[in-house]
Amino acid sequence: MALESVAPKKQSNQQSSSTNNFLRPSVTIEIFLFYTLGAVSVGSALMMVTRRSPVMSALYLILNFFALGGLYLSLHAQFIAFIQILVYAGAIMVLFVFVIMLLNLGDEKKLNERFSWKKIVGAGLSFGVLMELLFVFAYSKANLPPSQFEKATEIGTVENIGMQLFTTFLFPFEVTSVLLLAAIVGAVVLAKKKLN
Repeated sequence: MALESVAPKKQSNQQSSSTNNFLRPSVTIEIFLFYTLGAVSVGSALMMVTRRSPVMSALYLILNFFALGGLYLSLHAQFIAFIQILVYAGAIMVLFVFVIMLLNLGDEKKLNERFSWKKIVGAGLSFGVLMELLFVFAYSKANLPPSQFEKATEIGTVENIGMQLFTTFLFPFEVTSVLLLAAIVGAVVLAKKKLN
């Protein structure tokens, strides 16, 4: 009898400890990095928008691009992470810095704007879009497809994206190539006419 009364108590203690372990959040290095990089990306975006110096804004934008690349990497999207860093933090930011240097934006008096009706309209539209997004996320009953996070390590690789690009999406890929080629030829023809 004594043994029988002890056995159910052990089971109930094991169940309560497993319930406590289930309710206790486990913080892994991936979760920590995800939230840290998310905070860095939001903070650098805010700093980029609020700085008066265009050079400082460009530097905060570079930090934002690197944080976004880290976020993609933590979500097992390796290809998108490296493209984010190579294309945006590399090529696009070089163009931004060249434009800033060519425009010679050292005089900050030219950048000061006074209070105008454009700012009121912009703030009102921004608030409207924010309220619409909050309403959609709070009250939307859309049936979203199930998450495929378990397959993320396979989906985000260069090999898988290359296979999809050259098999399933070959026609759109080739059409985009032809359009880019036509744009390059058009730019060369227009530039040649201006030189003549």
